[in-house]
Amino acid sequence: MGHLTTLLRQARRSSRQATLFVLCVALALTTLTAFSGFARSITQALTRDARNLHAADIIIRSYDAIPPELAQAIDRQVAAGRLRQARIYEFSSVVRTVDDTASVFSRLKVVEPGYPFYGEVTLRSKRPFTQVLMPGTAIVEQSLLDRTGLAVGDSLKVGYTTLRIVDVVTAEPDRPLELFAFGPRVFIHAADLDALGLMATGSRIRRLVLLKVLDQTPVDVMAARLSQANPDPAVHIDTFLTARSAVKRFLDNFLFFLQLVGLFILIVAGLGLQSTLSALFNEKRATIAVMKAVGATDRYVRRHFIFLVGLLGGVGSAVGLAGGIAVQMGLAGILAPFLPEKLSFSIAWGGVAEAVGLGAAVILLFSLRPLYHLREMRPVLIFNRQSQPPASRWPDVIVGLLTLGFFLLLVIWHMRDIRFGLYFVAAMAAIILVAGILAQLVLWMLRRLPVRRLALRQAIRGLFRRGNATRAILITLTVSLAVIFADLLVERNLNATFVRAFPENMPNAYFIDIQPDQTEAFARLVKHPVVFYPIVRARVMAINDRPVDRRSAGAARGDNLSRVFNLTYRETLLDDEHLVQGDSLFRKDWPEPQVSVMDTVAEMQPMHVGDRIRFNIQGVPLTARISSIRTRDNRALSPFFYFVFPPAVLEKAPQTLFAALTVPPGRLGALQNAVAARFPNIGVIDMSQTIGTLAQMMARLAGILRLFSLFSIAAGILILVSAVFATRAERMLESVYYKILGAGRAFVFSVFALENLIIGLLAGGLALCMAQAAAWWLCVERFDIAYRPFGALSLALVVLTGLLTVAVGLGASRAIMAKKPVVYLREQQNG
Repeated sequence: MGHLTTLLRQARRSSRQATLFVLCVALALTTLTAFSGFARSITQALTRDARNLHAADIIIRSYDAIPPELAQAIDRQVAAGRLRQARIYEFSSVVRTVDDTASVFSRLKVVEPGYPFYGEVTLRSKRPFTQVLMPGTAIVEQSLLDRTGLAVGDSLKVGYTTLRIVDVVTAEPDRPLELFAFGPRVFIHAADLDALGLMATGSRIRRLVLLKVLDQTPVDVMAARLSQANPDPAVHIDTFLTARSAVKRFLDNFLFFLQLVGLFILIVAGLGLQSTLSALFNEKRATIAVMKAVGATDRYVRRHFIFLVGLLGGVGSAVGLAGGIAVQMGLAGILAPFLPEKLSFSIAWGGVAEAVGLGAAVILLFSLRPLYHLREMRPVLIFNRQSQPPASRWPDVIVGLLTLGFFLLLVIWHMRDIRFGLYFVAAMAAIILVAGILAQLVLWMLRRLPVRRLALRQAIRGLFRRGNATRAILITLTVSLAVIFADLLVERNLNATFVRAFPENMPNAYFIDIQPDQTEAFARLVKHPVVFYPIVRARVMAINDRPVDRRSAGAARGDNLSRVFNLTYRETLLDDEHLVQGDSLFRKDWPEPQVSVMDTVAEMQPMHVGDRIRFNIQGVPLTARISSIRTRDNRALSPFFYFVFPPAVLEKAPQTLFAALTVPPGRLGALQNAVAARFPNIGVIDMSQTIGTLAQMMARLAGILRLFSLFSIAAGILILVSAVFATRAERMLESVYYKILGAGRAFVFSVFALENLIIGLLAGGLALCMAQAAAWWLCVERFDIAYRPFGALSLALVVLTGLLTVAVGLGASRAIMAKKPVVYLREQQNG
């Protein structure tokens, strides 16, 4: 009990440093609990509600007709009473009022009786879905009624038939995540499928077969039996546990980046923890000297302060856990628009326990260096007020390697990817190294800069005072700010390219699923020169006879070769294309089928001119030789295709066409109504509306990421404050000397203000340089859009950083500047 009282007394006497240490620990634990715990909570919720989210035990997906062999295997299991099945057809089409005065591009879902096997389609009337949806009826979303002026009971034209609206859907169990505004949902009974007349060859139709296991056969065993009967790898057979819904794909990607932000914040918080602990031990030098002078060993002193670290770490951990749980609940609320309505979210206490363990490891890891250096505090040097001799750097190197290894294991543990873990740690090390080199270069130049003004000269000298942490502060703030600045610049560039500055000559309306025999009549109807782009749907099966591994390719982030591609055919390059490999689009000396590929395809998997690609074109195999590789010059919303064939190769394949038109906004609604009335199968995508919704989505997600990026700024601020405390004695001595020599409080204030302003402007400037480079690379190389530096915004960011640093630094230095020389000298004499 007496030992605990002593520890509390020491913590109270160094309350500022103790508080900073607690805050750093709390920040680290909040990050771990919030991000890791939230990811685990979401995973548990999705697993717990997986059957409801997929509405079935087994889900079969295909964009082509289900192979006869698989269909027969399903029918046999159904006949034997082992399965129930419900087929679903999903596609988009324009629906319209009976008088053709209004139309809406909608997402049709044609379902067989029995859907859904699990979960519930919620209707506004609260009636059972299976009793409401009958042949000749439709159930729609409220937004469709709002945009057409229709009401329940009115008739609606869908394709080539007319259906009566009988209810409004408010939720569906297997609802996809809405990232783009491709129209409201319309439920239709499977008995009306043929009457719709929209199942044209080549149209993009998503076919699903939902299966419910009726006997005691394990679901995975039944799925394996069906997989053995499936001859087509393009047909996906998953159980409710292995299927990746649109919701899960979105959350996987979002949580992936959120965890990256969390790991970065954890690194910065750890650096703040280490700096703060060094400042606390530095203030305890006299106490340590007395302890050693009366016989305490290095081991006893170290054990004593380990207990102090444990006590403060426990308080910080408790605060961090509470904050992390609160952040988890807040994240659940913020992400509510993107989550299924009835997803039951709860705190994952296993994740909380994991956060506690990792938090303890972080505290221990970043406390090793300050605890080790306790042995270098010798009583004679402290009492004689001599400077410490240079310490060996080997302990610091060992601690640095341990820290690197710990975070590598942490990244691999969270990301489940060794290669990515190595890349991430290497990237973070490279960013910190670049920031360190830039900081060192700027400080070297600043130290040799001739300055005439006294206050500014003293402020620059203050950056290099004994025990300063200027370099650590600059590196931490630079890296933290670079992440936030880059995120903001990328968002502004995406917004400027796709939303605010939509090019006037770019298409704003895409007409899809045009049949080849409708081209002439469509062109006459729109009264506009039309370029038709043929679309042939296919999958890439192999490159140079090496099969594409769909499972590993599909698990990769970003675009990949596992998906269905749109092929086209033409003889010439588009206006915004040029060749990067090959002398012409196609070679006249090659008699075999040829294909020109976009350079982005070659980035998915290395390929060159002369390589061979095997395609599956709706069941028909085709092998083509790469004749050229193209790239695009115009980084805007213009049509492009990854694969282009000569017309002779593809013109007889099943296909549809699309047309991209620039339509005055006031005419688009009337044109859509006219096209829908004349050609019910043709859909139209209003890009301005879609981009507007995308902009809102981007703003919400970017806001979430930026909010949590501010945690890294908080850690940087803690380091800045701890640096002030770490050099408190030197700063106080400077302040006293200034006053003894006749300087007023205004001079002292200006020196400290200028010192912090220099730190803020340097950190902001260096961060901006790194952020501009990173944002340029992301926009130009990854997003393929033009880059704008946003000079005014960039300047404002640097200025705000400088002002914030001044405010924080002066706030932490207030007690130092207020110290009276007579009081300080008396304290030194008594000490």
